[in-house]
Amino acid sequence: MKTKLMMTVLIASLLALTNGCFLFVVGAAAGAGAAGYAYVNGEEKTTVAFSMNQTWDASLAAMKDLQFPVTNQAKDALQGNLDARNASNTNISIKLKYIFNTSTEIRIRVGTFGDESLSRIILNKINSHLQTGS
Repeated sequence: MKTKLMMTVLIASLLALTNGCFLFVVGAAAGAGAAGYAYVNGEEKTTVAFSMNQTWDASLAAMKDLQFPVTNQAKDALQGNLDARNASNTNISIKLKYIFNTSTEIRIRVGTFGDESLSRIILNKINSHLQTGS
């Protein structure tokens, strides 16, 4: 904990002395080591090495497994939007973006302000379907 505090102070000091480029590089390096995902401003974001169609199917399967009824879905070749609700009627939004034939960006937001733990559960469930191909 002491190390995190010292790192935060160091980065804040460096930011004050530079134009912010160093912080971007440090943040990018830290994000790359964080299992390939980031939780920022209430949204879980990652890029997976699967096609848009595979990621879409895995997202629908994850919602079914978690028993979150899908309330809205729209998909084309470049993006997909999936909305669902949990038992407490909180909106769950999954946005997919085509990056390359075998690369798709996933963004997950739970509620208005986000729920990091539920977002990670959803992402893990999507990933499990991607890994098994179901």
